[in-house]
Amino acid sequence: MEQEQIIQAINEKYKNLGENPDTYFKGLLQAKPINYWDYIEVDTLLSLQKPRTDFPDEEIFIMYHQITELTLKLMVHEIKQVVSKETLTEEFLLDRIQRLNRYTEALINSFDIMRDGMNYDDYNVFRMTLAPASGFQSVQFRHIEIYCTRLNNLVNDAGKENLTDAPSLEECFEYIYWKDAGTNRETGAKTLTMRQFEDKYAESLLDLARKMKGKTIEDRLNELPSISDELKEKLRKFDYLYNIAWPLVHINTAKHYLDKKGSNTTDATGTGGSQWKKYLHPAFQQRKFFPNFWDDQEIDGWGKELTAEDILEQRKS
Repeated sequence: MEQEQIIQAINEKYKNLGENPDTYFKGLLQAKPINYWDYIEVDTLLSLQKPRTDFPDEEIFIMYHQITELTLKLMVHEIKQVVSKETLTEEFLLDRIQRLNRYTEALINSFDIMRDGMNYDDYNVFRMTLAPASGFQSVQFRHIEIYCTRLNNLVNDAGKENLTDAPSLEECFEYIYWKDAGTNRETGAKTLTMRQFEDKYAESLLDLARKMKGKTIEDRLNELPSISDELKEKLRKFDYLYNIAWPLVHINTAKHYLDKKGSNTTDATGTGGSQWKKYLHPAFQQRKFFPNFWDDQEIDGWGKELTAEDILEQRKS
């Protein structure tokens, strides 16, 4: 585009906005050139690691979780585009679901940083300073669930026993699977980790669930005239990666640090006090985003026959 055409296009842009183009031209004349460190906010980003101990590997622990949160934000960014798109097409969905699969695979493959990249003894000392904070308290993880599927798909078998025949959204939220990690269902007592999380996020999560009722990715798939085998397989892959593969690799990493060295037993709990082996396992969570794409046998065996080692071997092949 010639310089004269560019100037004309800029003039038209601001006139269409009801603005005086000259104001913006004068502002551009005085603006400083942008540089990488300011655009990416490098100095701010590199200042966000604030260890609570003097163990060097605690900084690795912090940065890894910050990278995970940024990856989850990438996923939320893609999912928001899907649920808000006025006219949903298969072409658009194929691209966005593939992006989600790519991000989830990055999360799965990154666990070696945690599993093999920290000193075992140091971690089991400095982690005690982190209680009651827990990865359980990652709200973006919950956002992805609520954006992707109806709440009744986030209630495990134990929770479904308490639901009425036609449960409300609020009822499903009360028995959502992750509440079992920090709540004694018999006494109603909640861990401090759970109380902190609910105090900060429960209201906003329920509001999001209400907003997404009938508008989740699962719901919006019904707008397509048909679903090709290619799209179905990409959706199944996302469901599998996010709800089976990632939790299992997470368990493998937790076992590495929380199981006693040289023993098959453990007395250690997560920093949030959860029964992490039970809570993290997909067979307990039973979380499925697109249950209609799985047959009864696959649903009955959801993550039961797989180990973290199986997942890692799959990633290599």
